Amino acid sequence: QVQLVESGGGLVQAGGSLRLSCAASGRTSSSYAIGWFRQAPGKEREFVGVINWIGSRIWYGDSVKGRFTVSSDNAKNTMYLQMNNLKLEDTAVYYCASAKFIRPTMTAADFGSWGQGTQVTVSS
Repeated sequence: QVQLVESGGGLVQAGGSLRLSCAASGRTSSSYAIGWFRQAPGKEREFVGVINWIGSRIWYGDSVKGRFTVSSDNAKNTMYLQMNNLKLEDTAVYYCASAKFIRPTMTAADFGSWGQGTQVTVSS
């Protein structure tokens, strides 16, 4: 299976920007798309966005539309999550995960391999 490693998390002020990376290795041919999820303390894991490796299909969760952008660098086996105009409620651990298909509405159950997560903290 494919292995995923997130990076780029950290502390950022509200209104600022941050870019997360998701590096894939191993059996990358088994991955069709990468999804991004986040989980804050006391809350359920929330869908952020999904993109296939070729970058032709992209969907976002309602809470981040217009602020977050997913992108693919297929040659580098790396996916990115660009987060702009960050809000306090964006504070969470962010995960990337691999799926064998893509569609507009996806849940955590649709994904197999998961990264370890990276903490994003937005301060006022």
